[in-house]
Formats: sequence, structure tokens, C-alpha cells
Amino acid sequence: MRSAGFRRTRRASAVAVVTALALTALASCGTSSSGDGNDDSGSGSSDPSAPLDPKTKVTLTIDCMPPAAKAAELREWNEDVKTFNKKYPNVRIEGKSTPGQCLEPPRFTAMLKGRSQPDVFYAYFTDLQQVLDNDGAVDISAYVDDTSVPALKDIQPQVLDVARKDGKLYALPTSNYTMGLMINRKLFTQAGLDPDTPPATWEEVRAASRKIAALGKGVAGFGEYSAGNNGGWHFTATQYALGGDVVDASGRKAAFNDDKGKQVLQQLHDMRWEDDSMGRTQLLKWGDLQKQIATDKLGMFLAAPDDIAYMVQQLGAKYENFGLGPIPGAQGTLFGGNNYMIKKGSSPDKIKAAVAWLNFKNLTPGKGQFEWARTKADKLPVGLPQPNFFTGGSKAKDDADRAANATMPVENFKAFMDNPVQGKAEPPKAQEIYKILDNAMSAVLTNKDADIDKLLDTAEQQVNQILAHQ
Repeated sequence: MRSAGFRRTRRASAVAVVTALALTALASCGTSSSGDGNDDSGSGSSDPSAPLDPKTKVTLTIDCMPPAAKAAELREWNEDVKTFNKKYPNVRIEGKSTPGQCLEPPRFTAMLKGRSQPDVFYAYFTDLQQVLDNDGAVDISAYVDDTSVPALKDIQPQVLDVARKDGKLYALPTSNYTMGLMINRKLFTQAGLDPDTPPATWEEVRAASRKIAALGKGVAGFGEYSAGNNGGWHFTATQYALGGDVVDASGRKAAFNDDKGKQVLQQLHDMRWEDDSMGRTQLLKWGDLQKQIATDKLGMFLAAPDDIAYMVQQLGAKYENFGLGPIPGAQGTLFGGNNYMIKKGSSPDKIKAAVAWLNFKNLTPGKGQFEWARTKADKLPVGLPQPNFFTGGSKAKDDADRAANATMPVENFKAFMDNPVQGKAEPPKAQEIYKILDNAMSAVLTNKDADIDKLLDTAEQQVNQILAHQ
């Protein structure tokens, strides 16, 4: 998955395949291979503040190079390697490509346990503890400053905080997301609703859902997950939006068995059974709601902005048919994302080279992943409101470049962009908690007589047992 936590559950299983990057491009830069990619040579300094010695030859293996099936993305990667090598001709980049999706959880866990991760490896925001438990990543605090990463001061503190443990920095971000309310603009218009003003409260969601469902022909007003850990993920997002929490500040006790948790389940129960505005097919997981809204059978659901790219590129939908508003309630929202870590045991030279690559590829407005004019020329999507982890001058530049090269009607996301909601990280033991909360979500959507108090009591007991064994 392209973002943190549960979202990995929609990834198809894939076998990792190692693919060397274009060797001819590297040869033209005058670099040489170290063979297995594990040896550095030269007279580099062990001082983290010292620049990488140009005489030091370094080979970096890097996760998540785009596969051959993504020709445009792979071409951009290779272009970036060539550009990077103009400044760092002594650094050889060897990409690792995984057919299908980049990170598949069982593979990731096995990789950590076998210490077979590449030098620079991709992870979700929620993976830090698992990586540290397996002694998998090096502390890069001394290598990351305003010189090595000039935009460092403009990266949202929250995005860097999830990469820290006990004051030490272990990762640099590549993307982020926050949850909002996705709408089908066509159905909103047909139902007499204003697609430029998505519902801002759950009362408004319920009212809009009724009007959209009244269109008939199998159209549902609002959709929700309740299987594959996805229901628990959305319970968490909705609980945050109401100002609640899932786990208390100690991280040792469930915090959702309260009035807000009851509201989450009660409003879904009422939309499903009293209003009949959620459709009769339930036990839905990631991909089901995307298909429904992309085919004009669903009016609204909670989602991250990058779902739009998936629906257009994979399902044949049109960008102009979707809008995005802040999550209803707006007292908080679930946030997540992806980052890169550097393997424990890497030499100082390898760490310096890795930070230099990550800065160029992922953290420089106008370069690498933020070279929006190139992205547009390659017919890839430009204009989605995320990733958007910059503040200050870096944000101003990136926003301007993104808008100038947009390939979609960015005004459809104005409500989301103009009303940012403070994100909250996923709870500890997120996947195990989400699996438990799936049961409560599925019960209220499949059983008209579900006992909400009992469901929450049971879930609380089970979550407390999990949290007690951290």
C-alpha cells in the first residue's frame, strides 16, 4: 500500500525481484560496481558532519524502484539516477523492484528477521517499532541537518516525529496522507447537493446520504468498510474526527468505549437500518468502495487523496467526477505515510550517500518526485493534494508548481485543502486492534439488532489484552 498501517492489506502478495538499474547510464558517469553492494572503499571520514569524500566509492541498494510495468515512473527513476550521479559520480545506485506493489507485510517482516533489507529500505510510518525490535535501522540523527537536507526546517514536525524514537531519527519521509471525505460529484449534483461543499458534520453526511440513496438504481449514499482490518481502520479515523481516541496516552489501555465510540457505531447502524442509505452489500474491504464510487453507485466514503489516482488509473474513472472535503467532525483525522530507513551497520559513507539520494529524490521541491512539469509531460497525475508534508517556503514553491502543472481540476479539492485537519498517528498494535474493531463494525452493518454497548465492551477487553502484552 502506498500509505501506512492497515492500508497495506490491499496489497497483492508479490515476490521480491532484484533488478539492477541501467548499467550503461552508470558507466557513462564513470562509476564502478562494488559487486555485492556491501563494500565501500576510499578515504571517507567517519565524521557525520563531513561531506562525502568524492574519492570514496559507494554502492547503495535501494528499495521500491518502479517495476518495468510502470514505464514512465521507471524512466523518471533512471533520469534521477543520472542527475544524481552528475553531482555524486562515486555513488552507484542499484534499485530493487518488486512486481505489483512495493511493500507486502509478510515479505517485509521476513526481510527484517533475515537482515536481508537493502541499504535504503521502504517502510510505513507505523513500522518503526518493528524495525527497531529487529535492530534493522541506523540512527541518522547526526547525518541529517539543514546542510544535508536544506528543506528540513520546512518538513512538518509531525511527519518527522513518527520517525523518531527516544529522540533519535531513524527515517526520512517520501509521502504522507490524511483521511478526508471522498464524494462523487455527479451523484451530488443529481441529488440536488452542492459538490463544492461536502458535508462537514456527520449529521450532514446522514442527510446527504439519504438524498443520494433516493436516486435509486442501486445507488448508496455512504459506504463503509467492515472486513480485512479496514473497518477498524475507519472506526479509528472516525473516532479521531469526533475528538476521541482508540488507545489512551499510556498506550496500555483502550480508550474507545465511550460516548464517541458509541456514536461511531450508532450513526452507521442508523444509516444502514433506519435510512437504508448504505446499500445492502456489506462486509466490504479496500477496493470495494473505490469500485462503487468509480461506477457512480456510491456517493461518499472516507478516503485519502491518492485513492483518486487509483480509481482513474486502474478503474477508468475521470478525475473531474471526484471531490474531497475534510473528514466530518474535523477534530482530528488519521494520518500516515511512507518513509525510507537506512540499514543498521551501514558505514558512515553509505549513510551520507543515502541521505544525499533521499534528499534529492524525495525532499527537494522542484526535483525528483516533486518535478511536476516532468510528471505532467509523462502523463502521470499532478494536482492531488498529497503528498504534502512541506510548510513555509518549500510548501509555497511546491504548491505553485503543482497547480501550474495540474492534470486534474484541483478546485474540486479546495474544501479539503482550505480546511486542514490535524492528523493523529495510528495506535500501537494497529493491525491487531483493527481486526478486533472489524467485528463491531461488521455487526452494526449486518445485524439490525446489534448490541452496541456489548460490542464495545467485548472489543475493549480484547484490545486491553493485546496492549498488556507489548
